[in-house]
Amino acid sequence: ILFEEAEENNLDLEPSWRRWNTCSLCEQSYHGVVKHALGWACWKTYVGRPEADWTRRSAMRQVANGLSAAGHHEDALTVEEAQLSMLRRIGASEYNILGVQNNLAASYAQLGRHDEASRIQGDVYHVHVKLNGEEHIGTLLAALDYATTLITLDRCQEVKSVLRKTMPVARRVLGENHEHTLKLRALYARALHEDTCAMLGRGDVRGFGTDHAARARRHASGRDDD
Repeated sequence: ILFEEAEENNLDLEPSWRRWNTCSLCEQSYHGVVKHALGWACWKTYVGRPEADWTRRSAMRQVANGLSAAGHHEDALTVEEAQLSMLRRIGASEYNILGVQNNLAASYAQLGRHDEASRIQGDVYHVHVKLNGEEHIGTLLAALDYATTLITLDRCQEVKSVLRKTMPVARRVLGENHEHTLKLRALYARALHEDTCAMLGRGDVRGFGTDHAARARRHASGRDDD
């Protein structure tokens, strides 16, 4: 990552920047309407900087995050779309663009626009694989987000395709009992169960649904090779 990108990524750690995110008295992160108000205050502070300045770009992110925290997801989406357009216009790196795309997909999901969220998350996942490799934590989290949206859309075959690649890597890199590994396994088990239910018909699986779910969980954990 270039120096400027590293500076932008580390900006939240700077004492002068933490005031926009964290209470100086209790050291807890702001949320809700307070985060919303501080997002706009941050933007007003840095809006006069050049468009390519990382503080201005980060202030734009603060606005979007504050809007989302206050439940204004349509407005957050508008800001994130403008931010993505701006980053592409100034030639920002793929690393910086990935972060905005991830937030954009989350806003689409909050608004129930899961098809659009899945398209962005699929792109984010494949770019993470290209840039960071399949063992990077960012890649594994991108796969988890992508699979979560796909299963919301009942696209179970695609969920299984993604997770068959990802679960063995997560077990090897993070460990069998890591939170993210367990979430991936649970999604895979759910995809197996729901895919079978869809094929056989809901009325035909009532008698074995519990047993099938248990078998799916065993398969997801690697204890059943059937």
